Amino acid sequence: MENTGVIEQNDPWSNDLNESDLNDTPNEISPTLIYENDSELSVLGSSYRVPDILKKHIEPIVLDTSLSYGGDILLETISSNVTEDVITLEFQCSDGTLVTQLIDFKNEVQIIKALVLGEEERGQNQYQVLCFVNHFFKVDFISSDAMSKLRQKNPGTVRVAEEDKGHVNYTMDLFLDVSESKDISKHIASLCGEAAGSAYTRNEDIKQWIQRPGSSELSLMTAVYNFSTNSLTQQGTNDSRSLFVTRCADTSNMWAPCTCSLELCIGWYPCGLKFCKGKGDGKKAATPYKCGIKTCKKCFIFSYYSKMKQNCLWDE
Repeated sequence: MENTGVIEQNDPWSNDLNESDLNDTPNEISPTLIYENDSELSVLGSSYRVPDILKKHIEPIVLDTSLSYGGDILLETISSNVTEDVITLEFQCSDGTLVTQLIDFKNEVQIIKALVLGEEERGQNQYQVLCFVNHFFKVDFISSDAMSKLRQKNPGTVRVAEEDKGHVNYTMDLFLDVSESKDISKHIASLCGEAAGSAYTRNEDIKQWIQRPGSSELSLMTAVYNFSTNSLTQQGTNDSRSLFVTRCADTSNMWAPCTCSLELCIGWYPCGLKFCKGKGDGKKAATPYKCGIKTCKKCFIFSYYSKMKQNCLWDE
């Protein structure tokens, strides 16, 4: 059951993101990204390519949301593709990190991609791309269909999430072979194409996906390999042990492998629906109806194997 909240019809609650018509034909929201922060104006134009679908009866809509994040004002873009049953959320942090979160409801997959700008004066590349792929519970986000029907009355409003879900720790213990990942989600290859050697998942997530109807344990396991073997696992189970490495923060050797930690926070996202209580006629009880959304904030701390500390300079 989706996260829901019930409010009185005359409640002073005000949310200018509301469902316009629950019986409308589903819409596709196509994102156009423009990001800026409050202290130093920096504009980045980009776009996310969603799979081609028939658009004869689908009206493209952009949902841009401004939110307060650590004293900065960020512009976040949320898109929904009902045909693919996918929601995509994108924003740029004040340090330049470009974050993309894709929710694949059909396959119960969450993909978080981080394009992290490098410190060229310290010998890093211009940027690096990291992808973290995990099992996702559908109740943690509103459906793509409900998302497609949201409309904004005041796009310039700076939003603050109603509920802070705190921090969640993910210890990523497997490399993910992006080229072999279609049985997990077909969206991994297109979103994480630049993260061929830096895409990660967990044994725990594989166990969840194996339970999906029609999933094959063998095909899922061929998409992952262990840190210590650095080769594809062709068997139904992964018996090899992860190579223990020290934390990047605890080593001074810039070229040594280590365990890196990266914190990424989704400062505002629609995590459930709200229902208003209609007025009864005295004989019948009031019938609740959908009238808006509940919003949340959630932070992820990803711990993963880095081939060298040089690629993890923020974790010092």
